[in-house]
Amino acid sequence: RLSVLIGLVAAGIAVVLGTLTAFAVDRFNFPGKPAIRFFVVMPIVLPGIVTGVAMLSFFSMLGWPLSKWTIIVAHGTFCITLILNNVVARLGQLPRSLDEASADLGAPPGRTFWRITFPLIRPAILAGAILAFTLSFDEVVVTFFLTGREKTLPLLIWGRLRQGISPEINAAATIIIAVSLAGVLLSNRLSKQAALAG
Repeated sequence: RLSVLIGLVAAGIAVVLGTLTAFAVDRFNFPGKPAIRFFVVMPIVLPGIVTGVAMLSFFSMLGWPLSKWTIIVAHGTFCITLILNNVVARLGQLPRSLDEASADLGAPPGRTFWRITFPLIRPAILAGAILAFTLSFDEVVVTFFLTGREKTLPLLIWGRLRQGISPEINAAATIIIAVSLAGVLLSNRLSKQAALAG
């Protein structure tokens, strides 16, 4: 339950922040735009141990106790990249003339977003969200540094491996593989639908 909860909340955070960042990067020109893109991508590019130690230092500096919330913040941070890349790629395929035509017909920007832009980028957002959940669900290294008393499923498997391989470990590993495979396949299918819709 904890692994699913962390994956869902982290994916939700990543969807909101990643989509907003994607719109800012795609639609606006501002100083430091390449730097923002670089810093958003960096947590997933760095080795997990570096990200884990950096996050641990950050939370220690703030005085936050380690708990499921520190794991959620860390997972949300590196999952933003998946949403950002998917949404930016999809926004790049959309003609700007759609927004202009909507504005010419008198639609405010909010209505244009919900009626035109959002339906077109929804498959990309969902594909990124599923990948983000999958990545969070089976993350070990970063979680190892930030976990409190509660253990996620991958950490529970890691701890039990010291006592030898048991049927419970095999069953738990099978669940992780099945969830990850289903997530990747579903995300791939949604990405193809988004490409065909473009």
